[in-house]
Amino acid sequence: DRNKVLLAEDKGVEGVLIVNGVKFSKKDNLDSLTFDKSMGVANIPVIQITRELADKMLASSKKTVEELENQMIESFSSISFEMNVSVKASTEVIQTKVETENVIWVLEGSDAKLKDEYLVIGGHYDHLGFGGVGSGSRQPDTVAVHNGADDNASGVAAVIELAQKFAANRDKIKRSIIFMSFGAEEMGLLGSKFFTKNAAIQLDKIKLMLNLDMVGRLDSAKTLTLGGTGTFAEFDSLFTAIGATNLNIKQSPEGYGPSDHASFYVENVPVLFFFTGIHPDYHTPADDTERINFAGEKMVTDLAYQLAMQVAGTSTKITFQEAGPKGTTRSRRFKISMGIMPDYAGSENNGLRVDGVTKGRPAKLAGMQKGDIIISIEGKSVKNIYDYMYRLGNFEVGQRISVEVLRNGEHKILIVEL
Repeated sequence: DRNKVLLAEDKGVEGVLIVNGVKFSKKDNLDSLTFDKSMGVANIPVIQITRELADKMLASSKKTVEELENQMIESFSSISFEMNVSVKASTEVIQTKVETENVIWVLEGSDAKLKDEYLVIGGHYDHLGFGGVGSGSRQPDTVAVHNGADDNASGVAAVIELAQKFAANRDKIKRSIIFMSFGAEEMGLLGSKFFTKNAAIQLDKIKLMLNLDMVGRLDSAKTLTLGGTGTFAEFDSLFTAIGATNLNIKQSPEGYGPSDHASFYVENVPVLFFFTGIHPDYHTPADDTERINFAGEKMVTDLAYQLAMQVAGTSTKITFQEAGPKGTTRSRRFKISMGIMPDYAGSENNGLRVDGVTKGRPAKLAGMQKGDIIISIEGKSVKNIYDYMYRLGNFEVGQRISVEVLRNGEHKILIVEL
């Protein structure tokens, strides 16, 4: 529907009335509206109407929705004709905005110089509420409390335990530690993105970010995935220094991933992501306390403490290095890609912010930079992620296109070869 409306707007249409055909909805029900986690809006009125109303409007032309639907299915083409009908309607979509918070506590280091350097230890505290359509629940037809015991009460519990243990040993830490519970991770890493874009400290002062997300379901093989091991050159020596562990460590060098550490990695901060794996209860009401492996979570948290202490308690040098792209390099929705990491959270319908640019890809080669705001492609407006996806989907590999970006208040035209 978004694509249809955007095309209509490009053609100068004043408004769109959407009606379901008989084969799509026999009962002639109106579709429920759901929030799709984007602030993107249409710039023309869009109203869904019933077939009963549409057929009344079509009466003077002696056509019905069902007849038109059958003709389009048979010919596999659109049908256009004039109607001597006047339509008067009004629309009002009221967006209710709410605030969420990151919960932060800083434990100052004891070294006069190193206390101005930081570790971040964090995990998100939000989940899916009562579930339902559009919530991200894997059982969208079930409205029930989604406690999220593993995702991510387990990570928050680990952060609290680590804060308590470091506080009890504060005389041993040289660097300062920021303990943080992020809000709105499930909405698109909103809390961690806000922190990295509005941090009260310089991001290059953060030497390492540890993210604990879903650490409560350690399996019988004691398998822990440790992501981001390639994001700093000293990982191997750091890991060796802590000695033996009873955990079966599965290392993943890439720094980008579907959790809050990604917000730090794209800002050139080394990261470690602790994760005990996906399970059938993920994003369902069944993700509850009785399924948590508490002994296993303690093992994971102890390892996080040991690794963090190696950085917080010493002057160990930590050197960032890229390990994999800073974003998804190719979306399954696109037949082509410019090689950017878009800000899926949106920018109030004022364009698409570029959160990262992949080396060697079309956008980078054309001179696009992190922080650019894409406002048009080939002269046609881009206001949000949906406009961007639609525009990009109309091109082929090898085409050269113009992309207008807003950079530090200045308009720039880039030529991108796809």
